[in-house]
Amino acid sequence: MAFVVACTNSNDLDKPPVPLGNFSLGHNVVVAPKLTKGPASREADKDQFIKVMQEAVEERFGRYEGDKLYHFGISLEGYVLAQPGIPLVASPKSILIINLTVWDDAAGKKLNEKVEQITVIESFSGGSLVGSGYTQSAEEQMRGLTRNAAKQIQNFLVRQNYEQDWFKEKPAE
Repeated sequence: MAFVVACTNSNDLDKPPVPLGNFSLGHNVVVAPKLTKGPASREADKDQFIKVMQEAVEERFGRYEGDKLYHFGISLEGYVLAQPGIPLVASPKSILIINLTVWDDAAGKKLNEKVEQITVIESFSGGSLVGSGYTQSAEEQMRGLTRNAAKQIQNFLVRQNYEQDWFKEKPAE
């Protein structure tokens, strides 16, 4: 499995979407059958995490208007939501690990035979310098992590489109 560590800024949704060829989001399936809470983490509601991940994916990929449908299968694997009250010296960061599978609707098959594992770390901001556990609720941390995850999914798709021509229009035969 590929492992991508990402500290990314996902605040680019006010700009036009990054080109992805003929891509249009079909099904946005998020599951969490083995969601694992990491050490020194706040509790997170699994159903809430699934909902927030679906919203982040829809927010980022619902903007694409290609002619071909592609489906996402996303599994939430593990998380750490920084807790308040941990000394400033530690300043823990929130983390989310997901697995991604992309399906081509027309071909009826997976585009990535091996699941793409993506690990994201909360975005750095003035508030996160002292630890997001101090400045954000668990829900705010989940929202930030899932937005970063959606951005990393986009980065993966852009890379695959460039390297593998995933979303290019195939010439008529």
